[in-house]
Amino acid sequence: MAELITVDDPDDPRLRDYTGLTDVELRRRREPAEGLFIAEGEKVIRRAGQAGYPMRSMLLSAKWVDTMRDIIDEVTAPVYAVSPELAERVTGYHVHRGALASMARKPLPTVDEVLRTARRVAVMEAVNDHTNIGAIFRSAAALGMDAVLLSPDCADPLYRRSVKVSMGAVFSVPYARLEGWPRALGTVREAGFRLLALTPDERAVPMDEAAPHRLERVALMLGAEGAGLSGRALGAADTWVRIPMAHGVDSLNVGAAAAVAFYAVTTGRPES
Repeated sequence: MAELITVDDPDDPRLRDYTGLTDVELRRRREPAEGLFIAEGEKVIRRAGQAGYPMRSMLLSAKWVDTMRDIIDEVTAPVYAVSPELAERVTGYHVHRGALASMARKPLPTVDEVLRTARRVAVMEAVNDHTNIGAIFRSAAALGMDAVLLSPDCADPLYRRSVKVSMGAVFSVPYARLEGWPRALGTVREAGFRLLALTPDERAVPMDEAAPHRLERVALMLGAEGAGLSGRALGAADTWVRIPMAHGVDSLNVGAAAAVAFYAVTTGRPES
């Protein structure tokens, strides 16, 4: 059973994991280096625990103690009960969901480990907006993608905003970092995947003509908001594919485009 500790000092060193959560650059540096990430809200905290991430500590507004009682009874990590005002002073924002947990990261699997049992994979290049990362992971989980591969310059899927937007889906979709971009795409191709680059370019094949759901193994490549896939990434792809647009719209937000493309990749696919 966890120890429930009431804290009334925002400078208490035991709350260090939660300080300055709105300072993006600080958290980007600290969290991976210190092997932690922040889960926000009851559902996300529960999903992180169910996915096997060890809890370092939990920070709760007093009124959330009863709601989280079963978790408090199960974990051995300290649980800090604070007022909403103190939580805001520590974190830098009003904690609407009233519950935060500092979780220990797990070692990422290798690319080979991720690809070994996968058939439908999303590959992101330079997607560094945390909201888009979270949205793409949520769609990947909901629509049956098997894994996600990230270029070296993609944002951290375990950053608080990504985790929150994904509603914890980042815990259920295996992911790995590619090294040496775009050279590492050769590893994906060697594993039997056809590389489909999603682009609005008119030279690309319409998605329904490409029929990705009929391919044995597909890696769908997605680029950053606005810029899209780089020329090097497009050059490394086997096929360019596009989502046909109407009413003069030239493209979709990368999160929306990913959801549409994931459906096209996974719907009607033969069972493994």
